[in-house]
Amino acid sequence: MPEQPRLTPIAVMILATLREADMHPYEMVRLLKERGDDRLVPLQKGTIYHAVARLERDGLLAEVGVDRDGNRPERTTYTLRDAGRRAVEQWVRAELPQIDRASDFRVALSEAHNLPRDEVMALLDRRRGLLLSSVDEHRAGLDKAATSETPEQFLVELQRQSALLDAELAWQDSLRARLADRSLAWGIAEIPEHIKKKHRVSKETTP
Repeated sequence: MPEQPRLTPIAVMILATLREADMHPYEMVRLLKERGDDRLVPLQKGTIYHAVARLERDGLLAEVGVDRDGNRPERTTYTLRDAGRRAVEQWVRAELPQIDRASDFRVALSEAHNLPRDEVMALLDRRRGLLLSSVDEHRAGLDKAATSETPEQFLVELQRQSALLDAELAWQDSLRARLADRSLAWGIAEIPEHIKKKHRVSKETTP
């Protein structure tokens, strides 16, 4: 069986929308923009339709109907196939623990709710270990520079990165704590029913 092509971030987000409900590409774009995901991936109409066509060709989603609203063009509605569901989960599992692909991590984080709470906590723990190693490396670099009396003006970028890593660790520890004490609703099943109806969410995304 041929290896499944690696998903692009926009493909992951398209498949993830279909975990919530069957929809056509226009609805996908509306939902992604409503959630601010256009900050993470380009949402041009042509890009979306091209990605949908490729995902259908790869057997990750399937057409389930065509409808027309008044004089508007026909719109094809798609549903998620089991292979597409697995592909989203695999992609998020691979990218969520990483610290060297910032743009992919942001997409993985935005779709982390597609994995069970405990698994997300474990993946974040792996990422924390990598962040701690990076913090230690930056601090060692700053200490070495200070010992050799390197002028501070040459170190401002290193100082900035060190500060960003500290902030990242603090933020991630806060997120993990909220997952652990369950103060953060996680997965479609935990969203209040009136919010589900407001946002037209109908499917479950986590076990």
